[in-house]
Amino acid sequence: MKIPYIPEDAPFNGDQKYWLAGFLAGLHSRLLVLEDKQQVAAGTGAAATTQLHVLYGSQTGNAEALAQTAAKSARAKGLVPVVQALGEVDLDVFATMRHVLIVTSTYGEGEMPDNAQLFWNAISASTAPRLEQMHFAVLAIGDTGYDGFCQAGKFIDMRLEQLGAKRVYDRIDCDIDYEEPSNAWLNSSMPQFASSAGSSGTVLDSAPEAPVIPGSNKSNPYAAALVTNKRLSGEQSAKDIRHFEFDLTDSGLKYEAGDALGVIPVNEPSLVSLLLTQLNADYQTPVSGFDRSLGDLLTYQFEISEPSRKLIEWVGQNTTNQELRHVLQHDDKDALGVWLWGKDTLDLLQLELTRSLSVSEFVALLRPLQHRAYSISSSSKAHPNQVHLTIASVRYHSGGRNRSGVCSTYLAERVRRGEKPAIFISPNKAFRVPSNTNAPLIMVGPGTGIAPFRAFLQERQVAGAQGKNWLFFGDQHQEHDFIYREELTAWQESGLLTRLDLAFSRDQDKKVYVQSRMLEQGAELYAWLQEGAYFYVCGDASRMAKDVDSALYEIVRQYGGLSSERAADYIDQLKKEKRYLRDVY
Repeated sequence: MKIPYIPEDAPFNGDQKYWLAGFLAGLHSRLLVLEDKQQVAAGTGAAATTQLHVLYGSQTGNAEALAQTAAKSARAKGLVPVVQALGEVDLDVFATMRHVLIVTSTYGEGEMPDNAQLFWNAISASTAPRLEQMHFAVLAIGDTGYDGFCQAGKFIDMRLEQLGAKRVYDRIDCDIDYEEPSNAWLNSSMPQFASSAGSSGTVLDSAPEAPVIPGSNKSNPYAAALVTNKRLSGEQSAKDIRHFEFDLTDSGLKYEAGDALGVIPVNEPSLVSLLLTQLNADYQTPVSGFDRSLGDLLTYQFEISEPSRKLIEWVGQNTTNQELRHVLQHDDKDALGVWLWGKDTLDLLQLELTRSLSVSEFVALLRPLQHRAYSISSSSKAHPNQVHLTIASVRYHSGGRNRSGVCSTYLAERVRRGEKPAIFISPNKAFRVPSNTNAPLIMVGPGTGIAPFRAFLQERQVAGAQGKNWLFFGDQHQEHDFIYREELTAWQESGLLTRLDLAFSRDQDKKVYVQSRMLEQGAELYAWLQEGAYFYVCGDASRMAKDVDSALYEIVRQYGGLSSERAADYIDQLKKEKRYLRDVY
């Protein structure tokens, strides 16, 4: 059974379309499960019809890409993979699934990704159904640099067991370099799924894989020439916000508005030099187990700005610094964060240590140098041979030294025009312009959070979209921090940008933020939502995004005349319809 496509302009309202899509998806899944049971009972077709539901929770696209990798592994074992976002899974349908692989990232400090939160709310409720017939495994990805490492995967794994589901294979918790361990885990776990499903192991036919294009993933980056490095913020601004343009001519790379660009940085030479001095070594010092010199490793291969957890723990065990020892002994994460603020790897090595640390020991305590992902600020339809970024350069003074961001100042200061840093496209299918060009858009993006919305507006302009567009933008001072002023003004004058609400926090005694402007225009904002508007947020996750979410909730409650519970249901419905989307970090 093929689920019929429901066009954006179908003669149903949002609730009706969501219900109809959910009903059809549920019917489709139930029919396949029934067909599977019938064929297994008849002793035929088991290998071709046994489904493996590969469900993913993804904030930036990594878990979704892993889910597709898992699907390929499933086909190789004679299983029929069904890949779906957790947020799209109906709980009643989930209860009928027999073989389930869940791939999920963890967002923020141990939170569920946006497209998994509603699923988690449903299965963690006391009314969740029993799952004794389900066989499952969980692949979790995270970052040990954050508290709550892989917590989303741990919670889901534990809850499925509590509901009676049978674990086919033990959960794996992958760090930021997840490719090799996740592939090894899939190679080991997939035969267990095939065995529990009664699959014969016959490889199913699939389309031949396209060759990997350089720049299509972080393992195979593309050297893209930097053609523009332009300061956007004024000279008197407290920030240095830059506009970068990279040449993609003849690269074969494709991207969509809403995607991110990964940039592989090079560490600050002055910090490398200071570390070498601290270690009583020179650039060419060999390191056991590596074919590169110590200087090369510190420059290109390992994180040296942000201390790793392993290094923090080692120093804590081998230092006379009582403050650090006290914080670690009491496992006070907040206090540790305060103590670490502004400190890099060199700061930890300069503490009074009770024993020396060899070069090999030091390198073993470091984390691999990671790419930095930035929201793309251009539309490929408007700029087919370029990709643009909008980045704030990180600079501050601490501990008697000037500090800088690993990647932001690498691009701003050390990559000359024409030079070719390594980049790759990081798709984010969960953050897209609606296909319905008549749908209104509400975009909230202060500071560099404007990046994807510049891309959205370019996309809508090229498409000749008739839908209204409303942007909430702000920063500290209008005179110095109004980036892309000329473009936004021109879009206003042309009618592309229907509304532009500005919030410059330091231009008056009382600070004003984008959420303040939202509340001021609450009645109209709610009216746009009732017209079918899509609501987007991009920027800081820890403060701004949470404040915007609270403001949206208050607007819906107040102007919709709803109770607190009904207002929460309204916002949940926006999320289910993919009309409330966030690109936050």
